[in-house]
Amino acid sequence: MLVELDLHGAVVLVTGGVRGVGLGITRAFLAAGAVVVTCARRPAGVDGASFVPCDVRDADQVSDLVSGIVAEHGRLDVVVNNAGGAPFALADKASPRFHSKIVELNLLAPLLVSQAANSVMQKQDGGGSIVNVSSVSGRRPSPGTAAYGAAKAGLDNLTSSLAVEWAPKVRVNALAVGMVRTEQSHLHYGSEAGIEAVAKTVPLGRLASPDEVGACAVFLASPLASYVSGATLVVHGGGEAPAFLTAADGGPS
Repeated sequence: MLVELDLHGAVVLVTGGVRGVGLGITRAFLAAGAVVVTCARRPAGVDGASFVPCDVRDADQVSDLVSGIVAEHGRLDVVVNNAGGAPFALADKASPRFHSKIVELNLLAPLLVSQAANSVMQKQDGGGSIVNVSSVSGRRPSPGTAAYGAAKAGLDNLTSSLAVEWAPKVRVNALAVGMVRTEQSHLHYGSEAGIEAVAKTVPLGRLASPDEVGACAVFLASPLASYVSGATLVVHGGGEAPAFLTAADGGPS
């Protein structure tokens, strides 16, 4: 039986929803019939979605963003905290300011946006749903992006805590996303050959597409997940084979 996710009439905010994984999330909600508002620091349009410039690390800008959505659409049903990321930097080489900015973007900004959204959702008859885009980096060592991994681990904990505090009106969940093929994959994995080699380390044999991550976000926000809150859905194609399996004598080649 084919189950289609129908979010017609829902008003959705996707932070950082204009490129990469965020763009896939925006497209998925548009395909489900939702009214989608995206935001980022630099203007970038997505067909079918409206755009509001916003630095989600700034409390005043976040407050204006959410109040503006409510003023225009009358409500806010779903928020996807997707904005985040980190460049490669070894922990002993990066400055304290660098680490602070990474944690601010990947942990404190989602909290700011969620607080503003919750204040609206608690007053709505149907409440609302918040989906945080986390990472497998928060569940395993994250060399080269240590502050990012630590922030994402914090985001998973924040998700479960807010789900308890804001129930029953607001559901809060997260996606622990693995490797995704985007327009910036070469910055992480190198050439096409490098990307293909990395894909072979995934049990499903490939990197995720942004649209696949988007489908998971739509599911968590939809009525199909009406009894799911405080959960982190792992979206990683089966994960990574333990290194010892290839290193051990007689192990898989």
